Amino acid sequence: MGDIFDYSVSRAMLETAAPLGGHIDWKSVLRLMPIPNAVSSNPILLSALNSLIDNGRIDGQLALKIYNEPDINAIFSLANMVKVSRFDNQIFFNQNLHVNTTNICVLACRFCAFRKGPRHSEAYELSVEEYLHRIMPLSDRIDEVHSVGGLHPSWTIEHYQKLYSSAKIEFPHIHIKSLTAVEIKHLAKRSNLSISKTLKKLQSAGLDSIPGGGAEILVDNIRDRICRGKESSDEYLEIHRQAHKLGIPTNCTMLFGTVESIEDRITHLELLRELQDETNGFQCFVPYPFLPDYTRLPEAQLATSNEILRTIAISRLMLDNIPHIKAYRMNIGDFVAQMALVAGADDIDGTVGHEEIMHSAGSTTPLDSDVHDLVKLIQDTNQLPVRRNSIYNKFEIIIPKKHEYNSLPVLT
Repeated sequence: MGDIFDYSVSRAMLETAAPLGGHIDWKSVLRLMPIPNAVSSNPILLSALNSLIDNGRIDGQLALKIYNEPDINAIFSLANMVKVSRFDNQIFFNQNLHVNTTNICVLACRFCAFRKGPRHSEAYELSVEEYLHRIMPLSDRIDEVHSVGGLHPSWTIEHYQKLYSSAKIEFPHIHIKSLTAVEIKHLAKRSNLSISKTLKKLQSAGLDSIPGGGAEILVDNIRDRICRGKESSDEYLEIHRQAHKLGIPTNCTMLFGTVESIEDRITHLELLRELQDETNGFQCFVPYPFLPDYTRLPEAQLATSNEILRTIAISRLMLDNIPHIKAYRMNIGDFVAQMALVAGADDIDGTVGHEEIMHSAGSTTPLDSDVHDLVKLIQDTNQLPVRRNSIYNKFEIIIPKKHEYNSLPVLT
């Protein structure tokens, strides 16, 4: 992977940042960059580079050819070129905590190891007090609480309004990123509200952004096989569209390595890109592979580390209008996440503190990582750690002073 580090673009990016923390005219930066030999000698990748420079994007057919290109190092080189053209050698992270509100769910998606029935011995549902109690020990060092959960059979919007408003009273500096699209659909139905009214009420109560989970693969015949009963592809996109119209920023995701084809993955990326063209509301794309342990999808194809990194790289190339690509280390592990940072990803999941969904499915990523661990992980890739807030408009370059990492002030 020697080509990956053969170039850099020096910019005072943080002083002239676009709203989401990158070069506005990244295509002009890309045009001026030296081309690694692995890219210039590969007709497919050179065509992709020229298309990005001239048109700002590549089409699905070219993306499919790149997926099938055997030279993975060349793909990484091109994806990293695009990442550097947008964000220089910076890698973003935040200080966050995951709090899963309940594992009780009315659905039983075939890939999910987290879900429990209401009578299961391990079923739980957090009260408002328990939710606040989870946050309290880390409240002086985190900027964000990430909360998703199952589709609880009796909770309505009132429970979440109280949850968010109580959290905002207790911890006004903490950004609340919560609810997947299917949770929002479920709450709207149970509360006899439209999607828009549901989002408005949640926003007024303290919901700041939406994490984007549950997209799986936005191809309905695949959804019918792995998560029958969840929202359709169109519903997922429409819920995010409604959020964007209200000024609620969201992320988007892709679960790959179940029963989908590469063509299905390309379709998924194209649909996200089309909605972003319309709304510009997606902040970050988070691709992650299916984890097979303890779940009920024996026919899953499963993704190798090579395929995970290839998918992340191609996501960077295709999603020209979604600024950030996240290496979701809770799912792919620290080692593969670190490799992803030189294969197109510019963002890595933060301190987390607690996480249940991926760990229920077999993730072994440590949950006790502190800021020092993340900084070291990033610096070991010869890149610059940049602490961000949840909406990518406040940044702090982390200077290597080990003894100060764990007591950083929150970004306000």
